[in-house]
Amino acid sequence: MKKIEFPHPFAILLIFIALAAVLTHIIPSGSYDRTLDEETGREVVVSNSYKQVEAEPIGVFDAVIKVPEGIVFGADIVILILIVGGAFVVVDKTGAFNDGLAALIQRFQHTQARVMILVGIVFATAGALNNTYEEIIAMIPFLMVMTDRLGYTKISAIAISAGSATIGAAFSPINPFGVLLAQKISDVAPFSGTFFRIVILLIVLTFWIWWVLRVGKDSEAKPIKPAARSKLPPRSAIILILVLLTFAIMVYGILAWDWDYNQMSAIFLVLGLVAGLIGQLGVNGTSKAYALGFQELAFAAIVVGLARSIYLILDQGMIIDTIVYGLFNPLQDLPTALSAFGMTISHALIHIPIPSNSGQAVLTMPLLTPLADLIGMSRQVMILCYQYGGIIMDMITPTNGALLAMLTAGGISYKEWIMYCWKPFLIIMAISLSAIMTAILIGL
Repeated sequence: MKKIEFPHPFAILLIFIALAAVLTHIIPSGSYDRTLDEETGREVVVSNSYKQVEAEPIGVFDAVIKVPEGIVFGADIVILILIVGGAFVVVDKTGAFNDGLAALIQRFQHTQARVMILVGIVFATAGALNNTYEEIIAMIPFLMVMTDRLGYTKISAIAISAGSATIGAAFSPINPFGVLLAQKISDVAPFSGTFFRIVILLIVLTFWIWWVLRVGKDSEAKPIKPAARSKLPPRSAIILILVLLTFAIMVYGILAWDWDYNQMSAIFLVLGLVAGLIGQLGVNGTSKAYALGFQELAFAAIVVGLARSIYLILDQGMIIDTIVYGLFNPLQDLPTALSAFGMTISHALIHIPIPSNSGQAVLTMPLLTPLADLIGMSRQVMILCYQYGGIIMDMITPTNGALLAMLTAGGISYKEWIMYCWKPFLIIMAISLSAIMTAILIGL
């Protein structure tokens, strides 16, 4: 009997594109009125303004057109992935990553788990600070080498990086594209509820890292031990410091200067060029390394852009607002606890067609704020439902192009990833719902 092969990430996205087009023929078209929020500079929906409009179903040819349009729509992210990927290949060609990894393994050669714990904390912090996700795609090849050297499976590289970053973003008290944006739209004091969120973040992150360490050991791996005296060469040390400095500048630029993907691409381009010259690759060697990086991550970058096509179809078919209305409107007749439970699950479902944390906040917060006031739910709890239900879905939703790109870069199928993380994901959701119920009880 022939074994059924699980769909490739490209096929998965094409299936969802087709499904989105079909849904525009089934779900009634509808729309909320929108107005410009001067504080956030974003368009937000007007509460109680939903109305059905004339149907605009998407035909076969229009759906096909949305494939290249989606890639163009996500061009800034596509370029970022290619340039970051090129920069990382340049750094790798200098030998800096291998030298740094050898020194790190020697330092923790009897406690490799500490390296994994440190990596998990770093990526969770990055997620908490600025919703870091797409930037991880280019790091996957190096992270897989690292986990292999430490004696862990290749899927652990994605779990300890992307998984930890997702948890950091979802449970963060300071994520500017998540909780802070939601608080601003909902007229809730920024950074309020920070202590509660930090406690829950620490609980969930501790559990996740423990899970990765528990199931991630590769029984067949033979970790490579560095030489007795594996010192970090000065040239490699300088290059690695430049890498860290680049990430620090990127985070500061996003938080303080409102940087977008183009500015991030620019500083990584500079990083690659400078690292290549310091690493004595020369102009030609650096250029060849960049070209190799583009080749290795070209498809992964396209996958991210391709995922945008799904949203474009749903948006043009004018059914996104209908989906939101259908999920959230029935909650007003439920008790507060049940409404919070339904709100969390609804956010999880909404994140499939809208795999954008800021986009989801802008769409749902103006609608749910008056609903929360009506049923006696605090706005802080309403925001927790969005965070814990919606953002955490980045870990598993098949419409998340960045996730599929990471799996592609790592040679891991979506099925393998789901089989790996469905149990801890459900446990995390259970912790999230328990935390929301606790927040209701303590009057957060």
